Amino acid sequence: APSGRRGRRPVAYHCDLLKLVNWEGPHSTSQSTNLPDTDLLPHFIAVRNGDAEHLDIVRRGNEEVIRARFADAAYFYKVDTGRKLEDYLPRLDTLIFQERLGSMLDKVGRLERLVPRLGEMLGLSDEEMAVARRAARLCKADLVTQMVVEFTSLQGVMGREYALLSGEEPAVAEAIFEHYLPRFAGDRLPEGRPGIVVGLADRLDSLCGLFAAGLVPTGSADPYGLRRAALGVVQVLIGREISLDLREALAEAAKLLPVAADEEVLREVLAFVEGRLRVLLLEEGFRHDVVDAVLAERGHDPFLAYRTVRAFVPWVARDDWMDLLNAYARCVRIVRGFEVTFPLDPSRFVEPSARRLYEAYLACRDRVGPESTIDELL
Repeated sequence: APSGRRGRRPVAYHCDLLKLVNWEGPHSTSQSTNLPDTDLLPHFIAVRNGDAEHLDIVRRGNEEVIRARFADAAYFYKVDTGRKLEDYLPRLDTLIFQERLGSMLDKVGRLERLVPRLGEMLGLSDEEMAVARRAARLCKADLVTQMVVEFTSLQGVMGREYALLSGEEPAVAEAIFEHYLPRFAGDRLPEGRPGIVVGLADRLDSLCGLFAAGLVPTGSADPYGLRRAALGVVQVLIGREISLDLREALAEAAKLLPVAADEEVLREVLAFVEGRLRVLLLEEGFRHDVVDAVLAERGHDPFLAYRTVRAFVPWVARDDWMDLLNAYARCVRIVRGFEVTFPLDPSRFVEPSARRLYEAYLACRDRVGPESTIDELL
């Protein structure tokens, strides 16, 4: 049976450093201790799978491991903070993102060009755009710092910390951290629009580039985390209620790649993202037929699709839903296969019902479009 013990963590280090070194991760057997609204206490609680025998020896072993970990972190932190975050950028050229897509420095260059384009699509203000541009330049710089090389889970966390120590604006530092969000299931979403845009640019660049390079996930193999990237795009857009046409966004990302990403590649990427969206909607309990019908027309805009599915639910539950569906389906069957548009001359109407139908059509024509809500359409 599991047994617990309390150990003492080192107190010689600054409390902020103790918080940054995330040794008590979600899968760790050790957890830090603190009181509500207080800093960390100089203790930890560890759990092992076994009885209470020799717990003192186990506790001392844990303390030695943690003490060494913090000693390493203190050294890395001291060395890293001897330079500004931007000074680490040239070293990104030694870190390969993917052979055909270049180094992480090449990727940063693409992000610097893609972020303004996405920012325009999402209507960022001039101030937000300036923050997003700066964050795009610095967002990967911490990957070559000693702290992140040793503690990889701190990417973004150290980027924010080092950006602040380098004199960057707090908004830039926060966007550097937030562009990684969400990092795992249940993680929080980014709050600021600059961080959202940089994160979307990062994920769309990876999706387009790696699909174009032929590195499509197969089965359980997904070494570049493309499923997580696609789900991150969907979660951010839905969670922050942002409407974005992914067809346009992916096309912009594709223009910046060093490899060709043709229309077929872009369709594959879009279908891949829509697949993550479909799973998310089904997990929320929406009907399969409703989800599939909406994604067939609006899967390119995850938030619009999500909003449409939610609005569709009460309609398909109505008693007269099948009458509405059959009436629409009859019209579809009549015009199916026609590849030309026929002119309409209202002066030749004979039946009053035909004129009333045409007048009703004119009344709603300008109010209904591709982005209309279900209530507006029906």
